[in-house]
Parts: sequence; structure tokens; C-alpha cells
Amino acid sequence: MSREVLIVGGGLAGLSCAVQLQNAGVPYRLFEASDRVGGRVRTDRVDGFLLDRGFQVFLDAYPEPRRVLDFEALQLQAFLPGALVFTGSRLVRLADPLRCPAAFGDLVRQKIAGVRDAVKTLALRRSASRMSADGPSGSRDQATMAFLREKGFSARMIDMFWRPFLGGIFLEPDLETSRRMFDFVFGMFTRGRATLPASGMEAIPRQLAEKLDASRIHLETPVERIEPNRLWARGESWGAQAVVLAADGWSAASLVPSLHAPQPRGVCNLYFRAARPPYEGPWLALNGAGSGCVNNLAVPSNVCPSYASGGEALVSVSVLAADARDVDLLPERVRDELSAWFGDQVRAWTHLRTYHLPHALPAQNPGWLEPVERPVQLADGLLVCGDHRDNASIQGAMVSGRRAAEAVLEQAGAKSGLN
Repeated sequence: MSREVLIVGGGLAGLSCAVQLQNAGVPYRLFEASDRVGGRVRTDRVDGFLLDRGFQVFLDAYPEPRRVLDFEALQLQAFLPGALVFTGSRLVRLADPLRCPAAFGDLVRQKIAGVRDAVKTLALRRSASRMSADGPSGSRDQATMAFLREKGFSARMIDMFWRPFLGGIFLEPDLETSRRMFDFVFGMFTRGRATLPASGMEAIPRQLAEKLDASRIHLETPVERIEPNRLWARGESWGAQAVVLAADGWSAASLVPSLHAPQPRGVCNLYFRAARPPYEGPWLALNGAGSGCVNNLAVPSNVCPSYASGGEALVSVSVLAADARDVDLLPERVRDELSAWFGDQVRAWTHLRTYHLPHALPAQNPGWLEPVERPVQLADGLLVCGDHRDNASIQGAMVSGRRAAEAVLEQAGAKSGLN
């Protein structure tokens, strides 16, 4: 039997697994169905603009990327800690109350929160900074919305800030996602910064791929069937000491029916080019009005000028899947809605592209993160990894890939010991 390990999927989990195996001197081959690696972390260049497939940010406090990636080479540029909130009539600026003490009073003065909300936000911020950075904790599981209400946040604070802010992360407006995931993500925001790499989010998987032997990466090679120690691709059979299924949760379930396909969370991400940015500064903008299809908006070129060209601005708009009934009509609908935010300048924006991503993230409702780390070993010679095995984040995908590689190495060591 071949000593190679065959990895199915060239996303962050598969690449992380390959890097670990290569570092251990274990031969591998990686099979990717598309024309390049990256999985759901992709960046397209359109008319000189960098368009990430789905609005994404890289949280620089993630421990696993810090261990594996060269942050300096990524040239990370940060959003400001806080957000602009559209109240229905105007944009108001809210900043992190610990990093900007004046923001403590802003929460109240801008009529988004009461004094109790401001105090609770500060306490939650301090609590999050003390939590484990490695992944979702074992705290009592419940929906994030139930947790926020239990903490005593007002309906106004939840609807105007927490719902659009977390809805843009979890890709669901009702905040049904496990509070364990909330604890982890909010902890990452409080410990570090939300950033963008200068050459787009795809710079992250590209950096991992650059660590690998390119001859061992098979692009445009969809895998048709897998079983322990063997896979079939393009009509050819490949034997191995182990097969690691590193596809997304839905593709993985199609290859191994015993796996439970996660419920998907989807989003529509629209990009526009503008002669000038609709606002100044590297802020995230949230829809706190409680109506309309837009959930959140960003100007990536305000964060990284390299995202745009010719002195123009790039605008990214996220519409959650529940509102994306007619994708073709969304550009005009979004322009109509954002005219109330920014005035007539929006009418001159040029639509660049819409990404309809019905499987952007696996849902992580209460119970999904129990256990927080799902087993990667399916059978002797067959393993699985991906963000559906840990948590739906760059951190979760990369940790899962490492865990799969470690399991392969442990299994190989055990067999060697028996021989």
C-alpha cells in the first residue's frame, strides 16, 4: 500500500493538513475540484478591484493562524474597533468602549442603548477578553439571542447593534447560533483586530499553498468516490495509507453518506465601484433600522487601498439569504435602500458583481458544538476535517486540518510500533 496520504479538498482545512504532513515528512497528494486552492476563501480581480467571495474579515487574534502564517507578509490592515450604525435617519458612530473610553457615553447619547446596556457591554467586553482563545468554550449552551436577553440587554440595543453585527458574522438575523460561538468570536474581536490582507482574503490559503510542493496539488480534479485507503478521481483509482476528506460539510456528506450535512447559512454579497467612498475611515456599517434588505456594508478600499484602483472606492454590501429572494433585482434594490443612507451619490455606483453563496457557512445552533471538537477519524484509513468538524471560522478550519494530520501521524506511528 502507498505511504501517501490523499487529501480531498484544497480549502483551509486541506491545506493545513498538507502543511502538517509535509513538515512531518509524510508524502501526500491534494485533490481540488476547482481551478485553484482556497475553498470558500477566494478573491477575484475585476476591473482592477479585489472582490472577496463573500464579505470576510481575518481576526488577527486567531491562535492557529498566528502559529502557521506569516502575518507580516499578509500586510494586514485593520478596521477600526466599532461600527457605524444606520438608525433609519442617520449614521451614528460607535466605538469599542475599552479601546475608546469616550465611546461608553456614545452608546447612550446616540440613543442606541441605555445606561444599563452600556455597562453590560463593558462587562461583556471584559469577560470576553479573559476567555480561552483556542476555540468555543464549554459554557452552558443556548442560542445567542437568548443569552443576550438573559444578560439583560434592551430590545433596542439588540435590534440596532447586536442583531446586524452578529447577523453579519453568523449569517442569520435571528441569532439562533450557539452562544459558545458568540463567546469565541466576540473574544477574538476583543483580543485583536478585524483585518484584511492587502492582496485580498485569498492571500491566506495562497500562503499555505506556497509552503507545499506544487507537484502534489492536483487542481481541477474532482473526486468521485472515496473509501478507507482509496479514492477515485477522473476514472483513476489511488491507494493510500489514509484518505483525508477536507471538503466542506455538504460535499463531504455527498461522498460519505454517514456524515450529517450541516444546515447551510447563506448570503448575497454585492460589490459596487464608486467615484468616492460613501464615508471616511475603515469602519464597518450596520443596518440598525430594523427594515430593508441590507444587513451590513463596508468599504474595503478604506481599509486596504489596494482593493480598488484609479482613486475610486470599492463598496461591499451583504444581504442575508432570508432577504435574497431575487438575486437579479438586488443591485437596484440595494441602491434604492442605500440612497437613504448616503444620498444621491449611490445612484452613480456601478455594480461590479453579486456573489450568491447559499452554502457560505454551516449553521451552528445549540448542540452543534457539542463536543466543540468533533472526531476526525471515521474509520481506519479514512478521516475528515473542515470547519464543520470544529467551528465555522478560519481558526476552526485550520485547527481541524491540523488535528486530521496529527491523527494520521498517530495512526502511522501505532502501526509502525506493531510491525
